[in-house]
Amino acid sequence: MRALMPYLPDFWRDSVEERGITSLGSISYPPNAPISARPDFRGAGPEAATTVGELQAQIFDRWGMSFAICNCLYGVQLVLNEDMARAFTCALNDWIAREWLDREERLRASIIVPLQNVEFAVDEIERWAKDPRFVQVLVLAMGEVPLGRRHFWPIYAAAERHGLPLGIHAGSAYRHPVTSLGWPTYYVEDYAAQTQGFQSQVASLICEGVLTKHPGLKVVLIESGVTWVPAFLWRMSKFWRGLRTEIPWIDRSPSEIFRDHFRLTLQPFDAPDSRDIVRRLIDHLGSDELLLFSSDYPHWQFDGDSFLPAGIPVDLVRKIMVDNPHATYFERRRTCSPGR
Repeated sequence: MRALMPYLPDFWRDSVEERGITSLGSISYPPNAPISARPDFRGAGPEAATTVGELQAQIFDRWGMSFAICNCLYGVQLVLNEDMARAFTCALNDWIAREWLDREERLRASIIVPLQNVEFAVDEIERWAKDPRFVQVLVLAMGEVPLGRRHFWPIYAAAERHGLPLGIHAGSAYRHPVTSLGWPTYYVEDYAAQTQGFQSQVASLICEGVLTKHPGLKVVLIESGVTWVPAFLWRMSKFWRGLRTEIPWIDRSPSEIFRDHFRLTLQPFDAPDSRDIVRRLIDHLGSDELLLFSSDYPHWQFDGDSFLPAGIPVDLVRKIMVDNPHATYFERRRTCSPGR
């Protein structure tokens, strides 16, 4: 909260002081919990990389990465007041730009948007779309309603217009239970249920016709896992064949639509530690363009110096590490929005 205060308008700075607001964050990653950061990523305190210098040492110097995309999961989606959500979202994006992107030219970032109000979300995309350092629009996997609903479509039109993928990250606005059966008791249940949220969003975006209306839109599933995809696509495509009269605007298999429009980040990789199983899984995905390298830095799920799981075919390594991310985040972004 102290970091964001300089970027908030006077009214909201006064509100923070008067209300005694200390944080908008969720309790999913408490700072001292082992899951929040690997020991080798922590500094003197519980947090990892609270300065650009620490991030440079831990990411760029250690692994020689060319670029790193910052995905800030601050809790603006938890705010019920639309104006407050907008103010904190604007402050958050300003903070990312000034305190991180301005200080390290290899950093990129996602545009955080306040889904509480679609007009505000589009305004925030337009505000940052001309800055080539912002390379996608970031939303959470579980919000108030499925992302395919028509009232969200202006967001997708803006993203498509500027060549920005829609990044859907694991997480929830906690308006509704994270499972179809109600609220779970433990965080492990919440974490495992995120896959159901991703599946529902994939189905919604395809069936509602978002990707028919916006054929240039790419969707990146971030921290979604990978192993659920082949079986889910098979099941969805099977049911579509029997029920396609209900959604006549979908003129091809959901599996084809998924492979054309969706991408998946690799970490945390959820396959067993078996080279044969990993090879079979990659084969079942049916495309060499789906997987993007990611780190899940600084969380404990990241494999660290083991960039790729054992079993990834050699001919896919460059695709995953370089070609696919470049095609997803930079090629179309450069042609649609040449920058400042």
